[in-house]
Amino acid sequence: MIPHAVWERNQTGSSARLHRSAPEFGPGAGDRYAGGMVKPQSVDEVAVALAEHDYLADIGLATSVFLALTLERPLFLEGEAGVGKTEVAKVLSRWTGGELIRLQCHEGIDSGQAVYEWDYARQLLHLRTAEATGRANDASADQLEAELYDPRFLIRRPLLHALSPTDGPRPILLIDEVDRSDDEFEAFLLEALSDYTITIPEIGTIRADRPPIVILTSNRTRDVHDALKRRCLYHWVEHPTFEREVEIVKMRAPGVSDALARQVSAMTEAMRGYGLYKPPGIAETIDWSLSLAALGRMELDDDTVSATLGTVLKYREDQAKINERGIHEMVKAALFKGGTGIDPPRVAAP
Repeated sequence: MIPHAVWERNQTGSSARLHRSAPEFGPGAGDRYAGGMVKPQSVDEVAVALAEHDYLADIGLATSVFLALTLERPLFLEGEAGVGKTEVAKVLSRWTGGELIRLQCHEGIDSGQAVYEWDYARQLLHLRTAEATGRANDASADQLEAELYDPRFLIRRPLLHALSPTDGPRPILLIDEVDRSDDEFEAFLLEALSDYTITIPEIGTIRADRPPIVILTSNRTRDVHDALKRRCLYHWVEHPTFEREVEIVKMRAPGVSDALARQVSAMTEAMRGYGLYKPPGIAETIDWSLSLAALGRMELDDDTVSATLGTVLKYREDQAKINERGIHEMVKAALFKGGTGIDPPRVAAP
């Protein structure tokens, strides 16, 4: 539920609109944003700001974002794929004006890919230039070695980039799908996020003057260690309610009619209850709505749903399960919930 101070619904609950204009955001918008340090004054303010940047957050998520910004703590977002976890970081970047720095985790990721590495090609070129110009004969071995580890030869990967000094707004560090990394990398993240420092043996310790805004996401393909979660504020991101999903579709796909947005949202909501291998997320709902609009459809029908099922379900087994359930009956149920007034059928329970 969106805070009542932010949204006002009509009596049927079928539509929503902003109840008051959003405040001015971004660096330079008063003391709350001085120096790029975003310090919202309330949860409502966060909800309005996210909505102004095309993200409808419920009260739980808006509260978590508010606390993460206020307490300057990392925010750990967990939930099924496609519920909008990554989008939170993107929206925060648009809102605050901070650079979005994304670290995509994967199996086997190490500090060289996440933090820094030396540009060996440029270091070798520097040595050959020194030899060609005769500097290698004049400088000592220690001097040449020290030159090789000059910061100009340092390739800053996402973590180091996020901790480096900046004059503008705080960057948004997105550590995406941390559950795909291994235990060793989790331990490294735990150390890096504890005091926002990284030690480079050849240079020294780099400490962030202002900690970045950190968003970690997980699809919960495995459990992330408690120690890392304790460093963060935590929020489980649910699939949106039917009414909220309709509003999200209308916001992100403005060319889609209200009736079609409601029918597609009803259809995807029903699919999530059938024990699919990969239930459709809000991203699939939006893609499906846009696809149907591109085909010139104003409402669902059996043939169109069958032809476009691959837009919303990406596994053959899931499509087969929906076909077994009966597309015709599901379409009738979606049309009824979408407001056409057709009597709802009795769809078999999963």
